[in-house]
Amino acid sequence: MPEPEPTVAIPIRDGGMLLERTLAALARQTVRHELLVCDSGSTDDSVQVARTHGARVLTIAPSQFSHGGTRNLLMQHSSGARVAFLTQDAEPASERWLEQLLGGFELDDDVAIVYGPYRPRPGAALPVRLELERWFNSLSPDGGPQLERLQPQERSLPAVALMGVRGFFTDANACLARSAWERVPFRDVPYAEDRVLAMDMLRAGYAKAFVPQAVVLHSHDYTTLEELRRCFDEWRGLREIYGWREPASPARLSRQLRGALGQVGRDLAGEGVSSARRSATLAATAGRHVVRLAGALLGSRADLLPSGVRRRLSLERRGGFAMLDLDMPLDPSRAQERAP
Repeated sequence: MPEPEPTVAIPIRDGGMLLERTLAALARQTVRHELLVCDSGSTDDSVQVARTHGARVLTIAPSQFSHGGTRNLLMQHSSGARVAFLTQDAEPASERWLEQLLGGFELDDDVAIVYGPYRPRPGAALPVRLELERWFNSLSPDGGPQLERLQPQERSLPAVALMGVRGFFTDANACLARSAWERVPFRDVPYAEDRVLAMDMLRAGYAKAFVPQAVVLHSHDYTTLEELRRCFDEWRGLREIYGWREPASPARLSRQLRGALGQVGRDLAGEGVSSARRSATLAATAGRHVVRLAGALLGSRADLLPSGVRRRLSLERRGGFAMLDLDMPLDPSRAQERAP
């Protein structure tokens, strides 16, 4: 019996024009696929737009949404042996996006999760572009697909040891093997469900693959306040997952700022950017970096803040804080008990 078509699954809410662009790009893919979305209370025409593009639509109340739980729901209702995930504003950059993402499973028999990079949308601010390009380029220094796995003796490493490249994974541009998810589903967590999944998969003996060619356009030009709130959420997630608290040493913060400016300066010089534009970009980068550091320091100390303050600082308006005990390796024999 032939393997069922892969599924592309997207959680949506008030997606607007960016959702329309994402769905139009999916319609041009070289690989036939099922399209499944889960709407959590849109007040615009997102549901109708999705149906017009041939999507099967699940609907839940806004209060039922969580990043991990909603993706488990999409997995449960999908039909593909491979299920690709996007966010509503992550637009496949070419018609071969899904084909290339699926190719990650051919790298080895134990690959369970595959992901690709973000590239900035046209018109994105230069500091945003440089940051995205630098991070995703660092994941593949030679420009080719990369595999990450843990050796058996590494599977009991503390969670904080898997921060950075080894544990990084994003389900804004990813694909899961159903057979692996049935053993190791998403945890029903409010944030950073993708990094938690990667840790659980690696500890269960699976590999993750990064495919640089499977590109989506996905970037945000946040206001200063939005950037602060986004970083608060991100570093709160790092605190909840890894127990990481960003050091507040003035000397370390100064070194970070100098390092960031030095890297941007080298990037700009390599691109032949004019002196005037270079100075403006460095000034903008310095301001953005200070805001990000403030968000990082606050977010990684979210456990010390009242819930009302956390809610005001959060881009997602999330007031809670929940440390996850991830330092015990997942028992694969019991993982199925957590699946929907």
